Amino acid sequence: MRRLIYLLIACLGTIPLLAEATLDSSWTLQQRTPFNAKIQTVKSIQYKQLTSAKKPWQICALVPHLKDAYWIGIDYGLVSKASQLGINLELFEAGSYYRKEQQLKQLEYCLNQPFDAILLGAVAPNLLDNYPGQINKPIIALVNRLDNPMITTRVGVNWYQMGWEAGHFIAKAVKKIPPSSPVTLALLTGPESVGGSDWVELGIQDAIANSHIEITSIRHTDNNRDLYRDQLHNLLNDHIPSYIIGSAVAIEAAIGTLQHKQLIGQVKLVSSYLSPATLRGLHRNKVAFSSDDQVVLQGKLAIDIMVKLLEGAQSFGDIGPQIQALEQGKVQLDMFNNSLAPASFYPIYRVTPKTNL
Repeated sequence: MRRLIYLLIACLGTIPLLAEATLDSSWTLQQRTPFNAKIQTVKSIQYKQLTSAKKPWQICALVPHLKDAYWIGIDYGLVSKASQLGINLELFEAGSYYRKEQQLKQLEYCLNQPFDAILLGAVAPNLLDNYPGQINKPIIALVNRLDNPMITTRVGVNWYQMGWEAGHFIAKAVKKIPPSSPVTLALLTGPESVGGSDWVELGIQDAIANSHIEITSIRHTDNNRDLYRDQLHNLLNDHIPSYIIGSAVAIEAAIGTLQHKQLIGQVKLVSSYLSPATLRGLHRNKVAFSSDDQVVLQGKLAIDIMVKLLEGAQSFGDIGPQIQALEQGKVQLDMFNNSLAPASFYPIYRVTPKTNL
């Protein structure tokens, strides 16, 4: 029943998506080298997007989950661009970063069905090493890196840089605090060593390396608000840090937890990526900082690049939007069309050319 509802939404909702998808003829992007490296050289480019496809290609998209605003934003970008180009898209979610076997089954399905190509938001960098069969279709890494020589195009940002931006903000903010006054930092960056959490933590650590900031706690859990509330409860019972850097879901949970414990203002919150709740927190001075990697644009770009590859283009390497550094009190709520799905959007799992009514 749930899937039927999503398909109905896809049929009814593509007209506004199509209208929005045609607003810009080109995007300002970054190409990064070396491919999949932690430290990269960045080249700014103007990328001209497609306005049509040569045929109704069939694309399979695999993502870890659709449980938070990040991947829902990716979904919105995928759906809007697929609708605009008149191609077929089917999306499958593994359900969690801890469900590698489920994603491998979904990969097997997409390889054996009449899909032309696969967009793979992998639950683990080594996912393809665990696939025993033959891979005979083009695969683009979507958001998360894939450590496999057959992958030569990845759409996303550098997650080390996402963490570095967050850590750099804190390092700048505490420069005027005397070294004798301890500045403590707790990390709640997401599932351990999957997605981008490991590189986010490395970026944070490098950004604060020459400061007097001490990381006093590193905690991991799946991106679930209730699980983060438990982690926050344990953290704050153990000690009260000066700053908490976390995933957007962790920071969303922290806003309410700090308010309940009357710690607003005493503990500053920094988000490693953007969500509607963290954006409101920035606007209301409840969140000090957030990195923003423009996930809607990433979804649109992934579809656009995959169609170009299917129509004869060469690999695009490591490519994606520029990371935006957002500080509290300096954001306007209506300037994030490339970053967040509309509040009215619900996940859509299938787009067909017939839905372009």
